[in-house]
Amino acid sequence: MITYRVDPHPDAAELDAFWRRAWGSAPPERYGQVLSRSLGHLGAFDGKRLIGFVNVAWDGGVHAFILDTGVDPDFRRRGIATDLVRRAADIARLGGAHWLHVDFEPHLAPFYRACGFRPTEAGLMSLVG
Repeated sequence: MITYRVDPHPDAAELDAFWRRAWGSAPPERYGQVLSRSLGHLGAFDGKRLIGFVNVAWDGGVHAFILDTGVDPDFRRRGIATDLVRRAADIARLGGAHWLHVDFEPHLAPFYRACGFRPTEAGLMSLVG
């Protein structure tokens, strides 16, 4: 049975193992600091195993942003990511946000549209290299 927890603060080893399964690489350095500044984050668990995750960042005002949505490959196509996004929207709404933003790669557009996001124009500037 899949359970969801708000602000689970997984330890470094658990988060590292999940991140490698979900994204094929190590999590960003100092990710705990990122989570400490977030409006909230959610974990999906199969027993004690972290199998899904989403971070809800915010500007301190009315804009919230979902980041790092991921599901373990062994658990994909079961609605877990959809549940995480829906619950992230609830966290943002309860936190006072009026808008929830997400950036994604083109192949994820159908998923995010099905979650209720509409397309908007945005800009991106690289600050490295």
